[in-house]
Amino acid sequence: MRLMLVDDSVLLREGLARLLADEGHEIVASLGDTEGLPDRVAAVRPDVVVLDVRMPPTHTDEGLRAATAIRERLPRQPVMVLSQYVERRLAGELLGDDASGVGYLLKDRVMQVDDFLSALHRVAEGGSALDPEVVRRLLDRRADPLARLSGREREVLALMAEGHTNAGIAACLHVSRSAVEKHVASVFGKLGLSQVDGYSRRVLAVLRHLAAADSSTME
Repeated sequence: MRLMLVDDSVLLREGLARLLADEGHEIVASLGDTEGLPDRVAAVRPDVVVLDVRMPPTHTDEGLRAATAIRERLPRQPVMVLSQYVERRLAGELLGDDASGVGYLLKDRVMQVDDFLSALHRVAEGGSALDPEVVRRLLDRRADPLARLSGREREVLALMAEGHTNAGIAACLHVSRSAVEKHVASVFGKLGLSQVDGYSRRVLAVLRHLAAADSSTME
């Protein structure tokens, strides 16, 4: 296979490159950052892009964002995320409704080189390779109604939790009151509160937001 490696750790990147080369694979690019990565991938068209989640400059989710951008530009491009972390929201975006050609493995749980190589081959051939822990975390997320909210809807709900009225939320977000009302109605719908009467819908929505915040803090 022709492989592109993207990891800011020189030791890990070079070690993986040597291991893969010893197995007869060609390393067409070895990169320490994700700058312009979709363009690089489009130019080289490797069989699989192997990349870490936490990359420069912030070392948070640049790698996963880059993987998503690659798949948006080149939907059939196989991508293998190899990381120590599960970033649920962006992982869900990367996988979408079809995980064909996508892998997400946790570094600490790859115990056999042969298993990793097998996973790479599956991804290159249009299959998928997902660590069971990644699947579990994504299923937990999808079971949570709050996960269905858009970024703007989450902002609106957070301001509701702070006690703002719709007019107050509109002022905070610099949008019209009617736009806020649409977002609030959407929040109620996605949380299954559309049929609840009266002001209790707002209270119930806020309680779910606070419960989710407590849960994420405990994690």
